[in-house]
Amino acid sequence: MTKNKYLFPFIMITSLFFMWGFVHNLDPILIPHLKRSFSLSTLEASLVDSAVFIAYFVMALPAGFIMKKYGYKTGIILGLALFAIGSFLFIPAANTQAYVFFLGALFIIACGLTILETAANPYASLLGPPETATFRLNFAQSFNGLAATAAPIIGAKIILIEGISDEKLSKMTASAREFALASEASSVKTPYLVLGSIILVIAIIFVFLKLPEIVETEEPGDKATDHTLLDAFKHKHLRWAVLAQFFYVGAQVCVFSFFILYATKAAEIDQQKAAGYAGIGMGLAFLIGRVLGTFLMKFIKAERLLAIYAVASMVLCVLAIVTHGTISLFVVIGIAFFMSIMFPTIFSLGIKDLGKDTKFGSSLIIMSIVGGAILPPAMGYVADIADIQIGYIVPLICFAVVFLFGVTGHKVVKRT
Repeated sequence: MTKNKYLFPFIMITSLFFMWGFVHNLDPILIPHLKRSFSLSTLEASLVDSAVFIAYFVMALPAGFIMKKYGYKTGIILGLALFAIGSFLFIPAANTQAYVFFLGALFIIACGLTILETAANPYASLLGPPETATFRLNFAQSFNGLAATAAPIIGAKIILIEGISDEKLSKMTASAREFALASEASSVKTPYLVLGSIILVIAIIFVFLKLPEIVETEEPGDKATDHTLLDAFKHKHLRWAVLAQFFYVGAQVCVFSFFILYATKAAEIDQQKAAGYAGIGMGLAFLIGRVLGTFLMKFIKAERLLAIYAVASMVLCVLAIVTHGTISLFVVIGIAFFMSIMFPTIFSLGIKDLGKDTKFGSSLIIMSIVGGAILPPAMGYVADIADIQIGYIVPLICFAVVFLFGVTGHKVVKRT
């Protein structure tokens, strides 16, 4: 990575981790904001996550084909273009005041993110010596953690404007109340306009940037023919990685996206204060956990550390169900700490020794991010019929699957 041909490309690739981390971590701000603006149930508000993560399911395989045919650079530029377009669409979505249009804009952003993640994760992993691949990917993902700190703080100040009180709203006529809430919904225009503009500039830089194309080496015994998606799925550890990533992403989205709703219920604080905990607490915990985890991987095998972190997350999920007050906030912040290494570690262990199947393997793991679309509505449903704290049963089950991957599922079985 210290070689000139790898250093600047790695810096630019790392910047992508920050940008998609930033937009992902605006979603926990959007959920309570749109929930209020459109008078949604918790289940309906969770469709913000569904719109984002369904895109990962839809676009992951096309992203793999794009990468295989045109290379990583083309994929990155296309992903950035969709990212920018989706961000700009927040302006007409706010003007029309239709919830479905917001979901559509988020879907387009997520299509771009899918292509970016399908390209950037394996590219960062492969851009250097194989023995440091997991360390390198965790380092790049640390900037995702930095974004998790910045986005809620910035988003809360710009998007979660202090609107008209519920008491005043209840005394308004239906049309006046609708107009007032519509005005609050429009606060999303400026942050997404700025975000789209920054992404557009980055895309232009990548157009003129010379990226070294990584050529995956074939495994002994590989035939000199194009590998297919089914060939990639024959790897047992890849199948396990797809399953583990499905449940991990579902757990992460549940914990992050419902944090503000959880905090207002369990700790009885307002949304602005909850957003502060989300940024400073959750974001910093995620970032510190990632940096510390990356350091610990020099001494502890990645799969073993993954299993340890999964067990800790399961224990904290139980505590999140039964605790109240400020302690409950620190319990959930602790979950963010232990989730920090899971995505990149599952990813790098999943594509290990795939050879020519790496790009399709990457697509399959990114495709499994659809767990972020399926599991949050399950938690939202539990929250609506019971309690948001009881909903932590959902991420508890998810971390159990991650634990199994860390214990046994990661093991590479050589094909004969």
